[in-house]
Amino acid sequence: MTEEMNSGWRAIIGSSSIMSLALLGDALLYAVLPAYAEDFGLTLPWVGVMLSANRFVRVFAYGLLAQLTQMVGVRRMCMLAAVMATGSTALYGFGQGPAVILFARVLWGLTYAVLVLATLSYAVEYRSQIGTRVGVGQAIQRVGPILALFGGAWLVGTVGPNTTFVLLAIPTALSLVIAFNLPKVRAGATRRSRPPSLARPKPIDLVYFLQGFGVDGVFAVSITLICARHAPLSEAVLSGSALLAMRHFGEAIAAPLFGWIADRVGARKVFVAAAFLTTSGFILVAIGVTVSGALIMLIFRGALASLGPAVITQGLAVDDDAIGPLARMQAWRDFGAALGPLATGVLLTIVTAELLHAGVAAVLLLALAYWLATADR
Repeated sequence: MTEEMNSGWRAIIGSSSIMSLALLGDALLYAVLPAYAEDFGLTLPWVGVMLSANRFVRVFAYGLLAQLTQMVGVRRMCMLAAVMATGSTALYGFGQGPAVILFARVLWGLTYAVLVLATLSYAVEYRSQIGTRVGVGQAIQRVGPILALFGGAWLVGTVGPNTTFVLLAIPTALSLVIAFNLPKVRAGATRRSRPPSLARPKPIDLVYFLQGFGVDGVFAVSITLICARHAPLSEAVLSGSALLAMRHFGEAIAAPLFGWIADRVGARKVFVAAAFLTTSGFILVAIGVTVSGALIMLIFRGALASLGPAVITQGLAVDDDAIGPLARMQAWRDFGAALGPLATGVLLTIVTAELLHAGVAAVLLLALAYWLATADR
C-alpha cells in the first residue's frame, strides 16, 4: 500500500508539472496579446476572441475527453497533451493571422481540458486524501504561470513577443519526458457513466459557474478600470496586473492548505466558509474597499480550487466514477469564465463596476443557500 501511495504522489507531482509547463505560453499570452496584437497579425477585436476561444472549446470538450481518458488511460492522454501544449506554444511564436492563432487556441483548450481531467484522475485514486492531493497539485501548477508572467515579460522586452513564445516551447516540450514516466492509474472497479460536459447543473455547479463568471469575468475585466479612477493609467495597469497575478499566488498557497484542512474536518464545512469569504471579497470591492476585497476574493477563490473536487468526491460511493461529476463541474466553471468577460464588457456600459460586484455577491449568496438547502437530498 505504501508503494502504491508513493506512486500516486509521483503521478500527482508529474501530471501537475506537465500542466505547469504547459501553462507557460497561455499565461504569458494574456499579458502580451492585447499590447502586441499586430505582431501576431491580429486586430484588437480578434484579441478578445482568441483569449476566450479556448474556454468555449473546453466547455463542450470535457465530457468527450473524460470518456476518452477512461478508454485509453490517463498516461497516454498526458503524452498527447504534452505534444499539443508544445505545438500551441510554438504556434504563438511562428503563426501569423487569425486562422493560425485560433487553431493554436483551440489546441490549447483541448490540452488544458485533458490535463485538468488527468490531474483529477490521479488525485481521486485515494479519496481520503483528495483535498490534500488536489491542493498540492494546484500549487505545482501555478509555478509555470508565475514564472511566465515575470520572466516571460522580461524576455518579451529583450527578444520580442514572437521569439519569446518559440523559446517557451522548449521547456514546454520537457513535459513529454515527464508524461512518458507517469505511472498508470491504479485499477479499480468503478461504475462508469457517460459524463456529459454541460449536463443539467447540480447546485454546486452553479456556485462554480458564478465563481468563474465573477472572478474571471467581472473582476478581471473591471479591476484596472477601478484602479484608473484614482491613479494614472500606467500605474492602474501595474496595480491591476499585480492583483490579477494574485490569482496564481492565492491558488498556490490556499489550495494545498485548505485541501489539507478539508481532509481532516470535512470538505463541505471548509467549502462553505471559503465560498462565503470569496463572496465577502466581492462585497468589499462593491463598497470601495478594493485592494482588501480583491485579496480576500482571490485567496479564497484559490481555496475553492481544491475544495470543489473534494466535496464532490467525498459525496460519492467508493465504486462510483468521479471523473464524470468532476468534468461537469469544471465545464460549468469554464462556461462562467467564458461568459463573464463577454457579459462584463456590455454591462459596464450600463452600470458601474461596483454595482456589478454587488450583483455577483448577491447571486453567489443565493446559489450557496440553494446548495446548502439541497445538499442532503
